[in-house]
Amino acid sequence: MSNDPLFGLHGQALELRAQRMSMIASNIANAATPGYKARDLDFGQALDAAQRGADTNAAMKYRTPLQASLDGNTVEISSEQTAFAENAVQYRTTLSFLNARIATVQRALKGE
Repeated sequence: MSNDPLFGLHGQALELRAQRMSMIASNIANAATPGYKARDLDFGQALDAAQRGADTNAAMKYRTPLQASLDGNTVEISSEQTAFAENAVQYRTTLSFLNARIATVQRALKGE
């Protein structure tokens, strides 16, 4: 979907939002794992890279915790939950836009 001119930027954005959601969910799942380093995706940087056809892995960053944990884990559950909720809203917004675009194309194909 990311290379389709019908979806363009929004197709790429949806894929990146899903990737970011997976990373944040992994952070939450590892909140009690000693030494786990929380990661996130710099969405803007990743989207720019995807549009240029470049690798988006450079946009993956480790989070810097506000308060260090004694066991080396950098997951701050409240920050992760907030990031997850914000990303979920943005994901749904992008998905709604794509659904509207698809519905418009379907109506055009039916001659409505």
